[in-house]
Amino acid sequence: KKRAMSVEQKGRAQRTRLYSKGTVLGFRRSHHTQYPNQALVRLEGVKTPEDTQFYLGKRVAYVYKGVKALPGKNGRKTRTRVVWGRVAKAHGNSGVVRVRFRKNLPPKSFGSSVRVMLYPSNI
Repeated sequence: KKRAMSVEQKGRAQRTRLYSKGTVLGFRRSHHTQYPNQALVRLEGVKTPEDTQFYLGKRVAYVYKGVKALPGKNGRKTRTRVVWGRVAKAHGNSGVVRVRFRKNLPPKSFGSSVRVMLYPSNI
């Protein structure tokens, strides 16, 4: 078995994750209509509507890989793409939230993970 190396053994700083994880469940929908401008996201470690209050207004990033490399922010070509959104409202009683993305998510994203950034802070 391999053991995880401690920070001292590596000789460099430990990487810190500045976001929490979520899973895209699908679009908000009823029996006959679906609303593709609102996605339902289950947040990791959130079980009640009261817990979702902390996440209201937080930014959400759906990160994926494209087929063709395009110029990124720093001028280098990259295949990584991002669709940004914001947590709008709680949905139901089990810690699911509604997220409005700038561009509607593709159905391929259902079941994939998103990053819920811990800013802007409202504490």
